[in-house]
Formats: sequence, C-alpha cells, structure tokens
Amino acid sequence: MSELPPSRLDLLLFARRVVVQQARAALAQLDRWIADEQRREAEVRRGEEMRPAPPEWLIERGLDKRNHVAVHTGDCWKVTRSGRCVGVSRTQALDALRHQVPACTYCRPDTALSFLE
Repeated sequence: MSELPPSRLDLLLFARRVVVQQARAALAQLDRWIADEQRREAEVRRGEEMRPAPPEWLIERGLDKRNHVAVHTGDCWKVTRSGRCVGVSRTQALDALRHQVPACTYCRPDTALSFLE
C-alpha cells in the first residue's frame, strides 16, 4: 500500500477550506462585537432619555445644610459640580431672594426672575 503524496491541487483546496473557516470565525467575532456595541449605544440612549431635566433654579446650601448661601440659575457654571445645591422651583427661588438669600453674581438669577427689590 503505497500512498501518493497529496497533489498541489489537494493542498490548495485544503488551504482554501482553512481560510474560509477562519474568515467565518472572524466574521462571527466581528458580528458579536457589533451587537455588543449596538447594545451599549442603545443603553446610553435610554439612559439619556430617562434622565430627568436639569432644574431651572438652584439654591446653594452652606456646610450645615440649613444655611442658604446663594440662589443660582440651573446652568450656573460656578456650582455645576458643587454637590451643595438643591434644585428648586421658580416660586422657591423667588421666596429665597425675598428672604435675603443673595443672588449669584455670575449667573444673576434675580435678573432672570425679574426680581426687583
């Protein structure tokens, strides 16, 4: 029983099968990555849609949390990441200004609220 060595055509056909198999595996992996990224982007979109609207007015509290330091507009750059601000309604912001809580000198909520004293 003498076996003949594989012909050049047999080797080329084998190489083609290997390349096709590897390409299918690579495409499957890419499809998984694409699906994962689409899922992540959908989660981000859902999170942004569910995020509550930022408050229009803020009251900055002091260290003891009972002392009100200033009234700000909701987009005031001075207290953006302060952590000491509470979102309030327009009425509450006006009441704070009436009770001598100072208005922020940067965002001027008293002007935005048309508050004249």
